[in-house]
Amino acid sequence: MDKNLNGIKVGVLGGGVSNEREISLQSAHQASSVLRKRGFKTAFIDIITTDRDKVEKTIAYHKIDLAFIALHGEFGEDGKIQEILGQMNIPYTGSEPQSSYFAMDKIASKGIFIKQNIPTAPFIACYKEGAQPFVKKYPVVVKPYYAGSSIGISIVRKKSQLNEALREAFSLQDKVLIESYIEGRELTVGILEDKPLGVVEIVPKKGYFDFKTKYSDGMAEFIAPAALSQQTCALVQEAAIRAHTALGCRHFSRVDIRLHTEGTPYVLEVNSIPGLTTHSLLPLSARCCGISFDELILKMVTLAFYGQKQIQEIKKD
Repeated sequence: MDKNLNGIKVGVLGGGVSNEREISLQSAHQASSVLRKRGFKTAFIDIITTDRDKVEKTIAYHKIDLAFIALHGEFGEDGKIQEILGQMNIPYTGSEPQSSYFAMDKIASKGIFIKQNIPTAPFIACYKEGAQPFVKKYPVVVKPYYAGSSIGISIVRKKSQLNEALREAFSLQDKVLIESYIEGRELTVGILEDKPLGVVEIVPKKGYFDFKTKYSDGMAEFIAPAALSQQTCALVQEAAIRAHTALGCRHFSRVDIRLHTEGTPYVLEVNSIPGLTTHSLLPLSARCCGISFDELILKMVTLAFYGQKQIQEIKKD
């Protein structure tokens, strides 16, 4: 362990209030296990409310020196918990509030990608009241604008399936994306220290990479590293780091990409707090570069610790 980290107490924030609560608990317990094994004092902090005062009191009670955020989805990945920690002057892992929000809001992030000339699937945004979208060409992907873990996503191959897909997505949120389906390969790229890691290909055994497939054994094959030419691999990694940087993310993320059959990598989204479960893809992407799970967790803590110290020194100057 870095000698400067000796004696610090890390609060691992897990659980949360979103549909991804169970996945978050798994991520948090995995991270906690590594940190304890490596000699850190830790506190597991289960976030069960969005009430800012209650959350602040819960965190303050544990007297932590640094927060390891393992929360996924709303009130965890969207900048709100990051705002609270910033106001408490507690260093935390991952991106700052605005970047976290941009990564979470698929409409906002796609707007930024378009401005930055980063290829992304064409889309239209639909609003719950009066949604009567006109779709020229199928298939399309229907998804909530503010969710993760492929929750509420449908691939719609013909017009007769569209209304049902919209009903499912609108049952979760009041804004929905209808996105052109990119024919090609499903890829993901981890980012660490603001640099791309290995490219991983996801090959579902049937259907597509939905929530059940993501978190069930044997339902998808993960090829790490993906079988790509050196040139294509570089293009995919470049698209990933450009997306990470365009949203202002820091330290780490995971970028989901569809590689079109014609060779263009289309960025789907940036995950500012990727999963850290046994089924998760950021650890697999890191492993392609010889970085173990334990090393990944320690690096996240180190980046948070030194990043906050640099901010404090800049403010002093």
